[in-house]
Formats: sequence, structure tokens, C-alpha cells
Amino acid sequence: MGVLEGKAALVTGGSRGIGAAIVRRLAADGAVVTFTYMSNESAAADVVAAVKTAGGEAIAIQADQADVAALPEVFARAAEATGSLDIFVANAAQVMVKPIVEVTEDEFDQLMAANLRGVFFAFQQAGRGLADNGRIIAISTLNTAVPDPGSSLYAGSKGGLEQFVKVAAREFGERGITVNAVSPGATDTEMLRGANPPEALESTPEFTALGRLGEPTDIADVVAFLAGPDSRWMTGQNLLATGGLLI
Repeated sequence: MGVLEGKAALVTGGSRGIGAAIVRRLAADGAVVTFTYMSNESAAADVVAAVKTAGGEAIAIQADQADVAALPEVFARAAEATGSLDIFVANAAQVMVKPIVEVTEDEFDQLMAANLRGVFFAFQQAGRGLADNGRIIAISTLNTAVPDPGSSLYAGSKGGLEQFVKVAAREFGERGITVNAVSPGATDTEMLRGANPPEALESTPEFTALGRLGEPTDIADVVAFLAGPDSRWMTGQNLLATGGLLI
């Protein structure tokens, strides 16, 4: 029996990359995992099928994290699986690499709606609907500590997310709910490769203590720890899952 047997989890942005690895890992640990996806129905179906093949259960819901009005239904559907919701992982995010002087108001509003406004109100739903002793885990980024040129919107939105984590840990702690963040370093995903030139990715392992890029499963394993019973005395923390890219 897995450590999350009988638990229900909700993961935003679970159709690919780190999100998909988190869905698979939580399901392998016994949770019934509901996850959202933006538009790639085929990728979402592949995750559901992979989880089923491995003996787990996953449910895909098409939803835009920026659509705050849809959040109550998403959380309600995630809780239907077992009658309550125990774990919420805020993973979905948009990334943009652009100099500050070139960012438009529309681009600012679009990214902040998904990465900051949407996450805030998802935290609100989690605070209202999670079972006692539940878990909230937010995926941040190393860029809040090591901001690269062009990362102002992404790093700024994740910096706000990290503050939400700290305040929510204080506010939800009386119910035994822990709230933590995980900040991945350079992790080999489509998002990473789409936002960085190949030469940058080739040189990154040289600056990493463990000498390689991270894999989505590396991050999922850290999330699984925070989602499980062994993390019960940790809250308001930001775990740097970077392989030693930042020490």
C-alpha cells in the first residue's frame, strides 16, 4: 500500500514536463490524481493511460489556470474521487523571456493572470476545501534567487508565489495543512529548451554540483516527499531542487 493510499490530489498543468512526472509519482504512491491541462488533450490522455497502465488512477480536466471563475468546479471535481481533497500542487505556469523594455501591458497582464492571480485564488480554494492535515505544494523556480536577463515577468511572478506560500503556511497551519514550495533548477523539459539556447543548456551541467540537467522525476520525488506524511513538520519552506546549481 502506497503512503498516499486513499488520498485525492489535484495538480495543475499535469499533461507534460514536471507536472506529468508529479501526476505519475503521486499516483504511484496511491493517490487518485486529478490534473488540469490547458489545450494538449492528446498529452493529457497519454498521462492518464500511463498512470492506468502502472495500476494507478488519474483524471484529466481541461482548464485554464488564469480562469479564476472555473476554479471552484475544478477543486470540486478533484474532491469527488474520494470525497475530500488532500493534496494540491500548483504547477501550471507560463514563461516568457523578454527584456523589460520590450514587455507590453498585455503580455504583463497575461502572464501575471496565470502565474500570480490564478495561483492566489487557487490557494484560496485550497484553503477553503482541503481536508485537515492536507498538503499544498507550489512549484517556483531557481530564477527567484538567480534571475537571468529577460526573466523579469517569470521570476517576478514566482517571487510573489513564494510569498503566498509563507503567508498561507501561517494562515492554514492551525488545521494542520502544510504549505511549501519547490524551486527546480535547470530541468530538462520542453519549457526549458524553448526558453534557452542549446549552448546554454550544454554548459549548465558544468555549474551544477551533480554534473547534469535535472529530470522531471527529480522534482516529482521532492514533491512526493512534501505530499506525504514524513513532511508533517515542514511548512513555509522553499526546497531548492537544483542538483547543486545553487549552493
